[in-house]
Amino acid sequence: MLPEYRDLMTQLKSEGDAHFLKLFNEHNDLDTEIDNLEKDPVASVSRAGEIDEMKHKKLHLKDELKAYLEKVAAERA
Repeated sequence: MLPEYRDLMTQLKSEGDAHFLKLFNEHNDLDTEIDNLEKDPVASVSRAGEIDEMKHKKLHLKDELKAYLEKVAAERA
């Protein structure tokens, strides 16, 4: 995810940036949950609508993360 910001993400993790960590962890948790549901043949069909909602939320979180990383990168430049 966002390889162009890999170094900055590592820095923010090590610094314990609370806002970044909240968004990052929520994104990763959703990613894991989506993967698990999609691997389950029953859940992937019966919970398809929920999976789609989760994917939209994950995309929104990625957009938030990118905006935050752009802001921090600009401040540190």
